[in-house]
Amino acid sequence: MKRMTNRQLAMAGILIALGLALPFLTGQIPSFGNMLLPMHLPVLLAGFVLGAPLGTLIGFTLPLLRHLLFTMPPLYPTAVAMAFELAAYGFITGFLYRRLPRKPVFIYFNLILAMGGGRLVWGLVSSALYSFSGTPFTWKLFVTAGFVNAVPGLILQIVLIPLLVIALQKAGLIEE
Repeated sequence: MKRMTNRQLAMAGILIALGLALPFLTGQIPSFGNMLLPMHLPVLLAGFVLGAPLGTLIGFTLPLLRHLLFTMPPLYPTAVAMAFELAAYGFITGFLYRRLPRKPVFIYFNLILAMGGGRLVWGLVSSALYSFSGTPFTWKLFVTAGFVNAVPGLILQIVLIPLLVIALQKAGLIEE
């Protein structure tokens, strides 16, 4: 693995801090916060900006670190399942961004694949975790919690992330 540059280290710190802080903006109304998915935004950006290895690491550690610092989200099963989901987001966005053309249409394509892949990972991990506790994780629960309740957050991601990635490209803050 390559050595991390000062720029990458600073950007990783900023994205982790955002991931820890953004849920406070929506956390006063838990149902609203769960719908906006505030921790997902910095992780998706981490994949684009820092690449797959750091995006994966930030995605996996962020929900666990947030639980350790603030006891939210609950560790089991929420933070554990989120750790795998967000790791998938960071990996997929970082992996595809380095392999696809840098045009906006491919940024959207990458984002949609990452969002779907992360939700699939979340569903598989949640299913396993729920089965350990003897609670069924049904298809209805997967669709409702993973997609229907998350529509505002998914829309926010589709609108905001490509705009931020394009702005960071223009500012020269994404290493090629």
